[in-house]
Amino acid sequence: MQDLPEPVSFDTALEKFLKHLESHSRSSATRIAYSSDLEQLKDHMATRRITQATTIQTEHLQDYVNHLFSQKYTAKSISRKINSLKTFFRYLSDEKMVTDNPARNLPHPKYEVKPPRILSPDEYKALRDVSRLDIRISAVIELLLQTGMRISELANLRTEDVKKNELFIRSIENNPARTITVSKSASTAVSNYLAVRPQVKDDHLFVTKTGHPLLIRNIRTSIDRYFKKAGLKDVKVNDLRHTFIAHQLKNGVQPEVIHKHVGHKRLSSTQKYLEYLEIKDELTLTRIVEL
Repeated sequence: MQDLPEPVSFDTALEKFLKHLESHSRSSATRIAYSSDLEQLKDHMATRRITQATTIQTEHLQDYVNHLFSQKYTAKSISRKINSLKTFFRYLSDEKMVTDNPARNLPHPKYEVKPPRILSPDEYKALRDVSRLDIRISAVIELLLQTGMRISELANLRTEDVKKNELFIRSIENNPARTITVSKSASTAVSNYLAVRPQVKDDHLFVTKTGHPLLIRNIRTSIDRYFKKAGLKDVKVNDLRHTFIAHQLKNGVQPEVIHKHVGHKRLSSTQKYLEYLEIKDELTLTRIVEL
């Protein structure tokens, strides 16, 4: 008879799982998301007097999913949480902490995948207009819009990373480092900001008035304020990255060029944007164009 695995508490299993993710260089955002989802599952199971991860069965997980629906979570949010459950219990199975993976056959709810929000030329011009007197945020918006970099990469820029026509983007967790060409408008916006940047010891490119690094949440809050001033609805900061990629493709730039520029790990991540565009002419350009 096969020996049954030793009981493992949910807390212990979760701690081991998160260390596993860290050892495999999963990003901090990914680890936080998994932790949040699994803590939520743990709390739900505790109300059922289930405290050991190794005793959870498929019917317990389905009961949890039904509970999420009753709490008005969207199908998309529930599907993401199910992904967390599947990854977690697959790890427990691989580590022989459970004999059967209870999440293996847990079905995902169906939901419609909305296309990315892509700003029109009139929309991103309006955003530029309303932010032009805020020299720091104007430079932030111009860099995001003209390079397609991630907001985390922008927040991590150092003054030494900025050259006249080039920008070095540092590696952040599992995102690759790269050097990219910077458009004239982005280069001018950064130069204008550097002329008024506080003279502080911190070498982050974007800093507060007191000399501290401008954090991601500060950047989001500031840009969201200008989205509202420009009358743009249902727009998020990451949509500036979507806009850059989409307009580059629409202007004829090859996906192979764009995917290296924006740091996509897979070419398919760039190519999927073609589904949202009506491109009648063959892609022939080879370099990034200015928006």
